[in-house]
Amino acid sequence: MTIDERTPPADPASATCPMAGPRRGPADAAAPPYADYVQLDRLLRLQRTRTDVPAELSFLISSQVMELLFALLRHEWTIAGERLDADDVPGAIGTLRRSIRELDVLVSTWDLLATLTPGEFGGFRDALGDASGFQSHLYRHLEFLLGVKRAGVLRPYTGSPEVHAELERSLRAPSLYDHALALLARRGRHTPTPGADPSRPYEPSQDVERAWAGVYTDGVVDLVELGEVLTDISERWTRWRERHLAATLRALGNRPGTGGSAGASWLEQTVRVRVFPELWTMRTLVEPSKV
Repeated sequence: MTIDERTPPADPASATCPMAGPRRGPADAAAPPYADYVQLDRLLRLQRTRTDVPAELSFLISSQVMELLFALLRHEWTIAGERLDADDVPGAIGTLRRSIRELDVLVSTWDLLATLTPGEFGGFRDALGDASGFQSHLYRHLEFLLGVKRAGVLRPYTGSPEVHAELERSLRAPSLYDHALALLARRGRHTPTPGADPSRPYEPSQDVERAWAGVYTDGVVDLVELGEVLTDISERWTRWRERHLAATLRALGNRPGTGGSAGASWLEQTVRVRVFPELWTMRTLVEPSKV
């Protein structure tokens, strides 16, 4: 439900957002260190609503917060993958644990959007035009990092060559789960599929399921910790999708989503897909007495 930033007005001070403060003149050009560090003036000028509907500001800021959290999670999961490749399992686990707290904040952003009634959302929905959260390229990066890979989702970005190229690289790069499974292979716990294409959607494997079950049954401490933190991420990702679906149903019902998306019917399908699937299915194979 995020939207793209519109073209700014000629005079930023004329923006409709009540949060935008006065522009600085020569007398107060030296910003306090905190305001300078977080670029506060610039930040507060980004909330340019398109209507006079009061609820639109909550929608816009919530969407912008989500985009910032998407960027932060991409940063964390990229670092975690690099640390797994370097066999720095404690470093990777520490980074992933930090990202769980960030995911908790991401999930909680739906608390703001869940307050939108159909009348309130309908009051500014037409002003969004073709803008839709499905167009968020940062969200696509996260999906690719989680192993949810579909080449077709790159089509909307053909008009933005740099974004398209960046997403294509992410599509073809190993996912976070690929990095974890490569670690299991180096530990002799898993036999990788020869010539596996990381750009293809991840397919669950009985070999991977048995590998994780063996790790838990044998009590391999660092790999169990890795499995649990990845499971935490998977659970929270599902929770985020569930909250997205609930907020959409509350604001839209079963109407099509913004930008021509399928809305709730599509979101209902995504809720049923778990990332890192073998970390869930292997649990019935673990022998509790040896854990």
